[in-house]
Amino acid sequence: MEQLHKVGRSLRLSRKQRSLLKLFRLTGDGSPCLVVFLLLLFTLHLSPFTLRVRADAPRPRARVVSQTVGNDELLHAVADPGQIACLSHLSRDSSFSAIAREAAAFPSLQKNATAETILSHEPTLVIFNDYSRVELVEQVRRAGVRVIVISKYYTLEDAFDNLRMIARELGPRAEARAEAIIADGLRRVAALRETLKGAKPVRVIAPSTYGLIPGDQSTFQDLCDYARAENLASTLGRLHGHQAPPSEKMLTWPIDKVVLIGADKNAALAPYEKLPPYQYMSAIREGRVALLEPWQISCVSHLRIGAYERLARELHPARFPLMNNGK
Repeated sequence: MEQLHKVGRSLRLSRKQRSLLKLFRLTGDGSPCLVVFLLLLFTLHLSPFTLRVRADAPRPRARVVSQTVGNDELLHAVADPGQIACLSHLSRDSSFSAIAREAAAFPSLQKNATAETILSHEPTLVIFNDYSRVELVEQVRRAGVRVIVISKYYTLEDAFDNLRMIARELGPRAEARAEAIIADGLRRVAALRETLKGAKPVRVIAPSTYGLIPGDQSTFQDLCDYARAENLASTLGRLHGHQAPPSEKMLTWPIDKVVLIGADKNAALAPYEKLPPYQYMSAIREGRVALLEPWQISCVSHLRIGAYERLARELHPARFPLMNNGK
């Protein structure tokens, strides 16, 4: 009891709180029930002090699950390792992920993971995209876990916005990392723009073996915008997003280079040498190819800047003499 009086004297108490302390003194070692009751009242009257202590307390550590590969790259860039609970099922696949090697240090979801699987990692936050299964998003949300659904990812500005949004969920260290990444990205883009200043756009397409070709409103269009390339599927084909190629019309397009993925030009060309309409195109027959790493053609994170630089070197080698001489 005496200790409580000492604590009371060390605090700035209201009139009501001082009255309660006076009642404690009158009670002395009397009725235990009355003492407990007065303790409860005293605690409630100290609620402003209690709230201030809680506000100053650190937030619980975030545990984040990323459900898609682009979000893996964003999360990995800004999070402390202990904040990453689980990455997507594609996180370790170098055909899709720019961080495949780094992702091996973290758990990964199975393909078509259920809400139960996601929740088994005890997340405080799950990051989805607008093409994630609606029922999966809602099941996780109904379980009381915070959900972010990313719906804009076609441009570099979208990637920067998403990086900041994720960082805000993780705290000041993550926000500082995001701003440093963005500042470095803007510097690289400005340097690339200066290097390509005055360069004639190279006319390109990005064929695929699954019956679609990217026009505008696509990650490939974003690559072209930064690498001084004209995407003929957009300018001549008037295609939006990924659509079936206009096969006959494409044969008249003045294609300078085809953009393919892979480490070897001949291996990348092989599927198209017998696939109409590409097999009839002079760019294919003559091997006029610009190569990207597999993940770069569809990257939706800030790491797409590396794809801008790679495509620019492939299309405008004279602007990068030191790099293309291996120096």
